[in-house]
Amino acid sequence: MISRVDAHQHFWRFSRGDYAWLRPELPVLQPLCRDFLPDDLRSLLQQHHIGRTVLVQAAATTAETDFLLELAGAHDWIGGVVGWVDLSQRDAVDTLRRWSRDPKFKGVRPMLQDLPDADWIAQAPHPEAIQALLDGGLRFDALVNTSHLLPLRQFVSRHPELPVVIDHAAKPALGAGWAADWAAPWRRDIAALAEHPPVMCKLSGLLTETAAPQRLTPAAAIDAVRPVWEHLLHCFGPQRLMWGSDWPVLNLAADFDRWIAVCEALIGDLPAVDQARIWHDNACRFYALPPLAQANAS
Repeated sequence: MISRVDAHQHFWRFSRGDYAWLRPELPVLQPLCRDFLPDDLRSLLQQHHIGRTVLVQAAATTAETDFLLELAGAHDWIGGVVGWVDLSQRDAVDTLRRWSRDPKFKGVRPMLQDLPDADWIAQAPHPEAIQALLDGGLRFDALVNTSHLLPLRQFVSRHPELPVVIDHAAKPALGAGWAADWAAPWRRDIAALAEHPPVMCKLSGLLTETAAPQRLTPAAAIDAVRPVWEHLLHCFGPQRLMWGSDWPVLNLAADFDRWIAVCEALIGDLPAVDQARIWHDNACRFYALPPLAQANAS
């Protein structure tokens, strides 16, 4: 039975050339420097009972969002697209209005982690661009790390009606250990953001934040992720967490099976109703996805 939504996955055609972060000269990124397209993911979705996905931008260009919307239009199981536009520019309004005519366009994600100014999100977005998000019933995916959480809180406070989801739990630096400088601010600022009811969080992208020994076995990976999971569950509750794979970036740390096993071990401790919320209900609600029963793997 198909029962899951992957709230965070990517596709790219490497030859398009606008993936600035995909640098083949860096050995660690070489496994990602090729095409990743729907045929590469379909069997994994079927194997793990995933009926729908949310396709998230990987390039800071509007052309890539157009490309992703084309893919979504050809595959029913791609339930929505989170794209990119420069929210600091007034002309973002026209772009957002155009995309909003496509029912699969669900929101935007500035690549905040790559910007030199950690305060960008608190200072730079154009008011009319934010209003266009609100007018279009769109959402905001926050690609951030610990240094961005305080500015993100300022942004959220300024725009309380805008639905926001924190990608990858703000990338806690698990490989550095919980005694490192990142840990206390991460715990504090995640808790502060969770005080805002429109803010949700994705259980995704965590294995790539661990050190290699922390993910050698399923048990080690579960132990590495569990403190993050427990803090997220305490702060957001099962009503505001959603699961995502972060495939194919996930491949840098582990395969799809390993991440599923980790999440099944953690989520599986919850009552069935709360498991359903995290595996699919919350993503469907946040991104306004059609019911899973309408999905098919075309």
